[in-house]
Amino acid sequence: MKRTESFTNSRRVLCASVVTKDDVMRKDYRFHGETQNLDATARANAPGQFVTLTDGITHYEMAGPADGLPVVLIHGFSVPAFIWDPTFIGLADAGFRVIRYDLFGRGYSDRSDVVYNQALFDRQLGELLEALALGPAVNLVGLSMGGGIAVYFTAHHPERVRRLALIDPSGMPMRQPLPAHLLRIPLVGEWLIDHFAEKLIIMGMARDAYARAKAPELADRYREQMRYRGFKRAILSTWRHGRLFAMTDVYRAVGQQDRPVLLIWGRGDKTVPFPISEKVRQAIPQAEFHPIDAGHIPHHEKPEIVNPLLVRFFGQLTP
Repeated sequence: MKRTESFTNSRRVLCASVVTKDDVMRKDYRFHGETQNLDATARANAPGQFVTLTDGITHYEMAGPADGLPVVLIHGFSVPAFIWDPTFIGLADAGFRVIRYDLFGRGYSDRSDVVYNQALFDRQLGELLEALALGPAVNLVGLSMGGGIAVYFTAHHPERVRRLALIDPSGMPMRQPLPAHLLRIPLVGEWLIDHFAEKLIIMGMARDAYARAKAPELADRYREQMRYRGFKRAILSTWRHGRLFAMTDVYRAVGQQDRPVLLIWGRGDKTVPFPISEKVRQAIPQAEFHPIDAGHIPHHEKPEIVNPLLVRFFGQLTP
């Protein structure tokens, strides 16, 4: 018993020291495998368009009728906007004006030398909406970390959001393995991301996909963005500063709004486990909840179920 208590206390001390250390990114660390610059040449054959915002260039795509209700899709922690393929096409075909974009540090958007936190992603979304002149209020759909970004934006700019849909969103407290805490230690985190990021993230994508047949295709498309300098730094900075597990207060703020919210969750999710959905429902009691027999990306695995839910939800009149 004493040995168990000793180990537990030691782990608490380690985790506390990790969290409270100055975890500013080491500027002198050189990541391996990032061999190309994300410049105009690299973007020449990319689909969609680009807009220059305060923190750099943002890549986005638009589809659907120009007069359709705008729906903005926000992707998750590391897989860029192509993860929305079935949703992007489905909502556009249903008559919505659909916008998907790459978060800074991902896809074809800039990997600026900044801190990757909620303020950065909030600013990116707000400026993108202004640049595209999408009107006074839009519908938001957030996946995983993108759900946290959508919730943060809705809490801080309620007048700019019509309806909010969340798919397996992150941001609620959950148990993390010890290696996750080690990423917060200067140089240790850099070394871990440098040597294991691709393997661990690709493994995670296979775990995310309830229908494993989709995983290889997603992995091949994912690897492309890893060639460009700044990707690993952005991923690590987001892990350290992105409030991935500490947004209960923000969720509760949205729960206090007179806001229609749709919550979709894969029962087999191993990234943001299904029981976390209860925490979100407690924080946002007005949420319409739909569990799906899928993993972490139910919209991609079961578009025949998820797309009709989104079409119906966004097509309703807002009080």
